[in-house]
Amino acid sequence: MTPFELLKIRLHNQLLAIHSIKEPHEIVSWLGAMQSQAFELAKWAIGVRLKDSTANKIDDALSKGQIIRTHILRPTWHFVAAEDIHWMRELSSPRLMPIFVAYGKSWGADEKMISKTSLKITEILEKQGHQTKQEIGEHLKIEGLTIDQHTLTHVMSRAELDGIVCNGIINGNKHTYALLEERIPKTKPFIKEEALERLAYKFFSSHAPATLEDFIWWSGMLTTDAKTALELVKEHFVSQKINGRTFWMKNNIQIPEKENDSVLLLPPFDEFVVSYKNRSEIIEDKHYHKVMTKNGLFDPTIMLNGKIIGSWKKSKKKNEIQIELSFFEKTTKKTQDLFKKEMKRLKMFYT
Repeated sequence: MTPFELLKIRLHNQLLAIHSIKEPHEIVSWLGAMQSQAFELAKWAIGVRLKDSTANKIDDALSKGQIIRTHILRPTWHFVAAEDIHWMRELSSPRLMPIFVAYGKSWGADEKMISKTSLKITEILEKQGHQTKQEIGEHLKIEGLTIDQHTLTHVMSRAELDGIVCNGIINGNKHTYALLEERIPKTKPFIKEEALERLAYKFFSSHAPATLEDFIWWSGMLTTDAKTALELVKEHFVSQKINGRTFWMKNNIQIPEKENDSVLLLPPFDEFVVSYKNRSEIIEDKHYHKVMTKNGLFDPTIMLNGKIIGSWKKSKKKNEIQIELSFFEKTTKKTQDLFKKEMKRLKMFYT
């Protein structure tokens, strides 16, 4: 398999080529979890994978609880399908908890304070329903608990990790919180081996070809657990050495037939970019720092046949969405024109 064929298969598995899925929550379920910082642009990570969608449709799926946006896997924002939230949270929580505890202490949020505040948050949401972070802060103040915004952000993230809260309805452009088990009742007991198997199967089905190192990076799991997870699903996958690394993919994989050029404008932190520890197949070293920084920030990317060739920006001028493309190197007008249709689709998504 050549690197070009590897990227074609990834585009297909990541639902960035032709497929039959139609609903936002099905996209998220297939990918397992989708990193979702920069909320407004993160919606496009789902929208770019659907033939006809809008930001409002993604908001609707979030408001209905079909998609949950929460801190999971690595201690960062992710979209997760409702049916996956409980087992995925329980698998992630023991590993992430020491990180959150240590971080909380550094901001004066020790376990006694977290326990007391979490109880109050539960009472507030039981009485008030869906509330923004700012509204929760105001209710806590009335209850005699005044917390600065940074600490409140940590407290809400910890409440997500503890399985107390998840995202609620979208209130205008604001993210709200609701009680997790009121939105998505827990029905099945947690079994770690089953969760490991399910997570590995989702990842290597949707992100392949991918390495064990990619899986460890994406999931944030300990190496021992990641190896166990891969062993549990190995019968469904085959391995192949490419560029000196061992890649895993479904044992019935077929290289997609030749199609037109793959032309994409991907959001920051898109799964096609952020999921892999080694990104040498998708971007040249000399351009890496132009879209990915050492402190973990990712810019929106211009993709041609699976390779990053530039970045883009979205802005609004006189109530009209503007898309500005910036290519790494001098690009022919013919190549630039390939992106006109994708620019139009992006604008329509946010209109």
